[in-house]
Amino acid sequence: MSTKLGPAAANNPATAAQPVCVRTFGPVVRVASGNFLEMYDFQTFGYYAPAIARAFFPSGNEFASLMLSLATFGAGFLMRPLGAIALGAYMDHRGRRDGLLLTLGLMAIGTVSIVCTPSYASIGLIAPLLVVAGRLVQGLSAGVEAGSVSVYLYEFATPGHKGFYTSWQAASQQVAVMFAAVLGLGLTSRLTNDQMTRWGWRLPLLVGCMIIPLLFLLRRSLRETPEFLQRKRHPSPREILRTLVGNWRIVVLGILLAAMNTVWFYMITVYTPTFGSAVLHLAARDNMVVTLCVGTSNFFWIPIMGAVSDRIGRRSQLAAVSVLALLTAYPVLSWLVNGASFSRMMAVELWLSFLFASYNGAMAPFLTEITPADVRTSGFSLVHSSAAAIFGGFTPAISTYLIHATGNGAIPGLWLSFATACGLIATALLSSPGVARPFCEARTHP
Repeated sequence: MSTKLGPAAANNPATAAQPVCVRTFGPVVRVASGNFLEMYDFQTFGYYAPAIARAFFPSGNEFASLMLSLATFGAGFLMRPLGAIALGAYMDHRGRRDGLLLTLGLMAIGTVSIVCTPSYASIGLIAPLLVVAGRLVQGLSAGVEAGSVSVYLYEFATPGHKGFYTSWQAASQQVAVMFAAVLGLGLTSRLTNDQMTRWGWRLPLLVGCMIIPLLFLLRRSLRETPEFLQRKRHPSPREILRTLVGNWRIVVLGILLAAMNTVWFYMITVYTPTFGSAVLHLAARDNMVVTLCVGTSNFFWIPIMGAVSDRIGRRSQLAAVSVLALLTAYPVLSWLVNGASFSRMMAVELWLSFLFASYNGAMAPFLTEITPADVRTSGFSLVHSSAAAIFGGFTPAISTYLIHATGNGAIPGLWLSFATACGLIATALLSSPGVARPFCEARTHP
């Protein structure tokens, strides 16, 4: 019996929605699975920065050792803009699916290299150099991972639900946050501090290596997006680069727009365990519980706020959240530091999580929409990765330094406020048709 729908059934929303949901749900899961590995590896490195510091960057000064480890964490972000341009152009020219497989392979190489590197005590200076090299390879891949996944989801989304579907890029990263936190809880409850320093920190990265084959299988089953296949012409890398350079003002404003998103994310996820132990002097288990709850909160709110942006508009949501964040970022951290406790840390982090998720739910689809389709992956990736390289990736190191220099444990709140101000200014300028229109109307050919 034929399953073809007749005209009446095809026009019935209840009937037509079912095959659309089936068609889009599978790609969402498969494309987001690789995004999980990218964030899981970055989260794990940030969570165990103190242990990694003692393994690869031994120093008589604990602060210097931790700063070297956090700087290595941030070094991976310096490669992101290069990955965004090179791999983004490859995806805009060759296709989304092939590019997604390539980025997953590069991320796997970087992860395996860090897991297998002996400690400084075993091979000396070569050890930290190999770790930095692994981080740089991871950064090259990560430079286009978020952008490619966001674009893939946006192009597969049904009309009127672009914000909701695109938001699953960031939501899938929260699964990595939660998984890493749960694993961290198990390790900290079973291993001593000495065991964690000597070899325990390698176990989470080893788990990431073990799931790589499954992720490859999932991504290999992806189909190319219909929107990409329907285009009659795909620009060359040189044409893509020319378009991006010609619209540098929008690229700069996009970086400022994404600054809040990336700074807040790394503050409330990667830096939370270090902040809780080094500044608030809370137990490692409590810090991991808070991080787990933050990941859960992000996962809950991001898709909801993406759907809200579909209803009320991206710009109004971005502006409202930015104002609220400016008013509360420093005061809530000051309240936390003045009476450090598990309950206060939980309350503050969950509030910051809500603000981050509300901003992210509107920002990701907004960036995708202001980028022309011909350079959508490279444009989004360049903006997002540059913001991570300039602002977000070094947030743990900047926060650690500011606290050390001022003695004020709440000073990261001002860093959050600065990033928020950048986002608010960018939102205001990008809301002007005279500013946004040139990029939206750009073409990669005469």
